[in-house]
Amino acid sequence: MAKGTHEYIEDERNRSILININGELFPREKAMVSVFDSGFILGDGVWEGLRLHDGVVVFLKDHLRRLYQGAKALDLDIGLTPAELSDRLMATLQANDMTDGVHIRLMVTRGEKITPYQDPRCTIPGATIVIIPEYKNPSPRKIEGGIKLFTTHVRRGYPDVQDQKMNSHSKINCIQGCIQAAKAGADEALMLDPHGFVATCNSTHFFIVTQGEVWTSTGDYCLGGITRSKIIQLCEDNGIPVKQKNFSLFDVYGADECFVTGTFAGVTPVNEVDGRIIGSGSRDMIVRLQDLYLALIKSESES
Repeated sequence: MAKGTHEYIEDERNRSILININGELFPREKAMVSVFDSGFILGDGVWEGLRLHDGVVVFLKDHLRRLYQGAKALDLDIGLTPAELSDRLMATLQANDMTDGVHIRLMVTRGEKITPYQDPRCTIPGATIVIIPEYKNPSPRKIEGGIKLFTTHVRRGYPDVQDQKMNSHSKINCIQGCIQAAKAGADEALMLDPHGFVATCNSTHFFIVTQGEVWTSTGDYCLGGITRSKIIQLCEDNGIPVKQKNFSLFDVYGADECFVTGTFAGVTPVNEVDGRIIGSGSRDMIVRLQDLYLALIKSESES
């Protein structure tokens, strides 16, 4: 079972899944890419995590838009149109006879290198596209019980160093933050921006609730989260005051409620940050947003 925020329920069916590599299906134990692949050598690629709910890949259009934006920023030719990539994704799910409760990792790298060197010109033409679908449902222990966060010294940096809006394979700063949080006994790392304001977490987005308002970061130093944007929209549509603004750990420690969002688990309560218990234990806003988000997913699948 995975640790931290992405803890999930083990499923024996994952032993026999078929993984799609460049349009060809392989059993799990035979699914491999070259040691010369750009993703392996350099972390040169982009990826998305997706959820299959009731036969529908939820918010697929939004995820593909982000994927192709990232590829364009890296000057990486995916080689397929979004429609063609969608067809390949659905064919993979159909080959696995999957309809619900599935988490999908869609990965695109620049392709195989001629030699282990970073220059993109030293790459054999043709991206590597991998689709890994697994039966994964979030652990109720975390969704209901909540998680602990620890503020890491690793910052979310300026876009001229590494643009945090790009969902690239290069996640070493997030991994460093995650390691520090794990060593501190927490589930995930809370990360600050270069100015000391709260930015995001190492693999999820962070929100606080204070005096009936929902706050999240400006978004200047974090990935353009799909679930994050849906929660903001749900607040706006349902008369819940929501602000994207700068705020510090002072505001976090004194918040009434805290939660994180992500494609895998949706809305997850945060009970503790840096050893401080959050609020009085009330989760009125969290429960409301969890219900609204589940209703949104249901509406998306029905439509």
